[in-house]
Amino acid sequence: MTTDNVNRTAVLITGASSGIGLALAEHYLAQGIAVIACGRNAQALQAITGATPLEFDITDNAQVQAAASKLKQLLQQHHWQLQQVVLNAGSCEYIDDALHFDSTLFARVINTNVVATGYCLEHFLPLLGRGAQLGLMSSSATYLPFPRAEAYGASKAAITYLGRSLRVDLAKHGIGVSVICPGFVKTPLTEKNDFAMPMQITPQQAAVAIYNGMQRQKREIHFPTKFTWLLKLASLLPEKLLVSLLTPKNS
Repeated sequence: MTTDNVNRTAVLITGASSGIGLALAEHYLAQGIAVIACGRNAQALQAITGATPLEFDITDNAQVQAAASKLKQLLQQHHWQLQQVVLNAGSCEYIDDALHFDSTLFARVINTNVVATGYCLEHFLPLLGRGAQLGLMSSSATYLPFPRAEAYGASKAAITYLGRSLRVDLAKHGIGVSVICPGFVKTPLTEKNDFAMPMQITPQQAAVAIYNGMQRQKREIHFPTKFTWLLKLASLLPEKLLVSLLTPKNS
């Protein structure tokens, strides 16, 4: 755990124990910024050299509240100003048979990706001051209606709208909001995918894109841009044509 009082600016990152969150924590640390690394895996968080670990489960509102209280103490103790919060933690599961819709799976994904984000907003937003930036992890999957993505896509579409709405209401408080829309990033989560993932990038490349976007207070941070712009252009096609193109060939 760092006790360096020179680092006046701090960032909180959820889901920091692996994947994009871990790479992002390491990138911020390399820039001399104090990092509060959050997650459920205490051992993995402790292994992030220079970061301050904060262990909690984002789906447990009481744990998030307790973490926020501890965070407030840490900020006061180290004389840090919480300048950025990146709510990166989330999950991905697919609906394999839409005709026999798995409502339990759907609820689980919505709870982890959307409801838990609400818990974090409730308890962490009051710790941000004017000039701060909030980052919400959405996905480029929201640009198109991909097969099997009913749960994941719906959860990320909710995050995108949440971010846009928050941007309106937080403007008077001087807090900016970035909606982060990655393409395919090589992480433990995407390694479970059983389909092609074009233009896949490393977590380190994703971390650079997110960091730069947050520093510039960009409203939407999407990457890799060649891939995401292709998706954006494809989204302009007529819905009937999109359904035809995106329907699995073996259906």
